[in-house]
Amino acid sequence: MTLYLSRLKLNPDPSTSALAQLLNPRDAAQQADAHHRLIWTVFSDGTDRRRDFLWRHDGDGRFLTLSSRPPRAHDLFLPPETKTFEPDLRVGDRLDFTLRANATKDRAAASGSSKARPKNRRVDVVMDLLQSVPREQRADRRMEMAQTAAEAWMMRQGDSKGFAPRRVIADNYSTIELGRRRRAGATFGILDLSGEIEVTDPELFLPALAVGLGRAKAWGCGLMLIRRAR
Repeated sequence: MTLYLSRLKLNPDPSTSALAQLLNPRDAAQQADAHHRLIWTVFSDGTDRRRDFLWRHDGDGRFLTLSSRPPRAHDLFLPPETKTFEPDLRVGDRLDFTLRANATKDRAAASGSSKARPKNRRVDVVMDLLQSVPREQRADRRMEMAQTAAEAWMMRQGDSKGFAPRRVIADNYSTIELGRRRRAGATFGILDLSGEIEVTDPELFLPALAVGLGRAKAWGCGLMLIRRAR
């Protein structure tokens, strides 16, 4: 399977700049929604097209994408800078990484009086861990809990995706409220991670990179960027 890694940048042309507040708003939730729609302009080729790409906003109207098809040229962007993504990886290779992830896990639902089997519910790993901290301490311990949750989540990811985390740094944790227009009060957390991993199974790891890690991939999460560790 051939993948394509691309850099996209909003066109500085005055006609595009006039739309800056719509294409790249300051509010985080509005920005996620706008960027979600914007990236589709270079990958959509029909109403029945399913998403086959990952993306992340790299600041100042710049985007990175990993896709099974090269992005198309579009007036809203400068010409895409695209190269094939075919890393030659071996067991034991050390890689530096960055990752923006919506990290979740399944928590067993409490059993009740209903005879129906209770369903697991999906929880954000940081929000879930913060529940164990007294409310008045949560703001001060937010990043401490984010670090702990990130390390455990990356370990679980690596077990099934062909890598072992050697160093995980939680650089930032934020939440986005999408609002009722999309999902009733849908809030999700975003972890910005960096560090080093070791490849344990290239045949698992490369397909995992193509699919992405975690959830909320439509909203700019899941794309792991890698390079050889120095």
